[in-house]
Amino acid sequence: MSTTISVRLPDNLANELNTISKETERSKSFHIQKAVELYLTERADYQIALDRLNDHTDAVISLDDMRANLGI
Repeated sequence: MSTTISVRLPDNLANELNTISKETERSKSFHIQKAVELYLTERADYQIALDRLNDHTDAVISLDDMRANLGI
Protein backbone atom coordinates (compact mmCIF):
# COMPACT_ATOMS: atom_id res chain seq x y z
CA MET A 1 0.00 0.00 0.00
CA SER A 2 1.21 3.51 -0.66
CA THR A 3 0.02 7.03 0.02
CA THR A 4 0.17 9.99 -2.33
CA ILE A 5 1.73 13.12 -0.86
CA SER A 6 2.18 16.47 -2.57
CA VAL A 7 5.23 18.59 -1.88
CA ARG A 8 6.39 21.96 -3.10
CA LEU A 9 10.05 22.20 -3.97
CA PRO A 10 12.09 25.27 -4.78
CA ASP A 11 12.89 25.47 -8.47
CA ASN A 12 16.56 24.58 -7.94
CA LEU A 13 15.68 21.34 -6.10
CA ALA A 14 13.02 20.44 -8.65
CA ASN A 15 15.51 20.99 -11.47
CA GLU A 16 18.13 18.87 -9.73
CA LEU A 17 15.58 16.14 -9.09
CA ASN A 18 14.58 16.18 -12.78
CA THR A 19 18.23 15.93 -13.82
CA ILE A 20 18.98 13.04 -11.47
CA SER A 21 15.80 11.27 -12.53
CA LYS A 22 16.77 11.47 -16.19
CA GLU A 23 20.40 10.48 -15.56
CA THR A 24 19.46 7.42 -13.52
CA GLU A 25 16.34 6.53 -15.50
CA ARG A 26 14.44 6.33 -12.21
CA SER A 27 11.28 8.20 -11.32
CA LYS A 28 11.24 11.34 -9.24
CA SER A 29 9.07 9.43 -6.76
CA PHE A 30 11.80 6.82 -6.40
CA HIS A 31 14.42 9.43 -5.52
CA ILE A 32 12.10 11.29 -3.15
CA GLN A 33 11.23 8.02 -1.37
CA LYS A 34 14.92 7.12 -1.00
CA ALA A 35 15.70 10.62 0.31
CA VAL A 36 12.92 10.41 2.91
CA GLU A 37 14.04 6.91 3.97
CA LEU A 38 17.61 8.16 4.43
CA TYR A 39 16.44 11.22 6.35
CA LEU A 40 14.29 9.13 8.70
CA THR A 41 17.14 6.68 9.34
CA GLU A 42 19.58 9.51 10.04
CA ARG A 43 17.03 11.27 12.24
CA ALA A 44 16.48 8.10 14.27
CA ASP A 45 20.25 7.65 14.71
CA TYR A 46 20.56 11.29 15.76
CA GLN A 47 17.79 10.89 18.34
CA ILE A 48 19.45 7.77 19.77
CA ALA A 49 22.74 9.66 20.06
CA LEU A 50 21.02 12.57 21.81
CA ASP A 51 19.23 10.24 24.19
CA ARG A 52 22.48 8.48 25.08
CA LEU A 53 24.30 11.80 25.48
CA ASN A 54 21.67 12.99 27.94
CA ASP A 55 21.49 9.67 29.84
CA HIS A 56 23.87 10.13 32.75
CA THR A 57 23.60 6.44 33.65
CA ASP A 58 25.02 5.39 30.27
CA ALA A 59 28.69 4.52 30.73
CA VAL A 60 31.30 6.55 28.88
CA ILE A 61 34.08 4.49 27.31
CA SER A 62 37.43 6.03 26.51
CA LEU A 63 38.89 5.73 23.05
CA ASP A 64 41.72 3.57 24.38
CA ASP A 65 39.25 1.22 26.07
CA MET A 66 37.15 1.00 22.91
CA ARG A 67 40.22 0.16 20.83
CA ALA A 68 41.26 -2.48 23.35
CA ASN A 69 37.77 -4.01 23.32
CA LEU A 70 37.83 -4.13 19.52
CA GLY A 71 41.39 -5.39 19.37
CA ILE A 72 42.69 -2.52 17.28
